[in-house]
Amino acid sequence: MKQRSLGRPGSPTTRHVSAIGLGGMPLSIEGRPDEDRAIATVHAALEAGVTLIDTADAYHRDADEVGHNESLIARALRAYGSPADDVVVATKGGHLRPGDGSWTKNGDPAYLKEAAKASAKRLGVEAIGLYQFHRPDPDVPFADSIGALVELLDEGVIVRAGISNADVAQIDEADRLLGGRLTSVQNQFSPAFRSSQGELEHCASLGVSFLPWSPLGGISSAADLGSNHAVFAEVAQAHGVSPQQVTLAWELALADVVLPIPGSSRPASIQDSLAAADLELSADEITRLSEGARS
Repeated sequence: MKQRSLGRPGSPTTRHVSAIGLGGMPLSIEGRPDEDRAIATVHAALEAGVTLIDTADAYHRDADEVGHNESLIARALRAYGSPADDVVVATKGGHLRPGDGSWTKNGDPAYLKEAAKASAKRLGVEAIGLYQFHRPDPDVPFADSIGALVELLDEGVIVRAGISNADVAQIDEADRLLGGRLTSVQNQFSPAFRSSQGELEHCASLGVSFLPWSPLGGISSAADLGSNHAVFAEVAQAHGVSPQQVTLAWELALADVVLPIPGSSRPASIQDSLAAADLELSADEITRLSEGARS
């Protein structure tokens, strides 16, 4: 598995991780697989060289199972026999699921600090490898929420801090408040969702890692990627690979800071996605795909 940097050049916490990670969300929300298949999916990713796994305390289905995905990932890692330091598990806090299918927000600093400590306990780690503020809360000043990340870093509860669902101004504000210690930005980005292009480019200029969530268009749309975006299907056919592989290879080609985290609920699908790290696209193909994703 090819490697990329998680974090900024020169930072003491920067380390190399797999160029493509595993998104754990499909393993725990509605339509999730049974636990045996879920753990087999994580193990397939690890076997292929994945050293970055994305989760969140809100990745669960029912109201009484907060942290379901974090606990599942921790069990899978223990069963695989993978030392905690071998894999960066990136988790998030500040987004909640009451259990009725909706999503709510809580950016209160005191809540975020307690949520991070609860996540660390579920993950079985002394310090979380990467902790990200999941989504800005309009009822709480953004600076106050980021202040919780500052304290978590300073207290050693987390090793690295990131933000998610943020715009350029929020990226700059978070980085300033963190004293230049912003490690990552996790925004939605795919052929069907290009509105975070500016944030991706801004991260590239700063050297901040950009983790596209739903990089294949989301759980309900990933299978139809080729039929929805003809140029991705055409390039895939030319290479004899899936449109999903082409999509991830295209995202990797946009900037060295990009670390896609495709979700998966089956070993075969994550194995297919991970092969994209070795797919070489020509400059012409990258241009065609970029133009095709806009259409």
